[in-house]
Amino acid sequence: MPKKVPMRSCIGCMEKKEKRDLVRVIRTPEGEIRLDPTGRANGRGAYLCRNPQCLEKARKKGALSRALQCEIPSSVYDELEALLEQQSS
Repeated sequence: MPKKVPMRSCIGCMEKKEKRDLVRVIRTPEGEIRLDPTGRANGRGAYLCRNPQCLEKARKKGALSRALQCEIPSSVYDELEALLEQQSS
């Protein structure tokens, strides 16, 4: 029997995709906001496509703030933009 593939929704475009194809952003129990490249770090998580347009949509709607239930510093958005640019080139 094949293994079940975990699916998650992108908070930008709301499409369901495989977990490994998305970028996870977490709010740690200490309240720190950071990227989670492993997908296993402890904390409340939100997922984004590896598409700069999805990041822009999420930023405009405030979806990341709503999903993580806190304010998101602009440095996190800058880090996400750099990651997406690096992966697209």
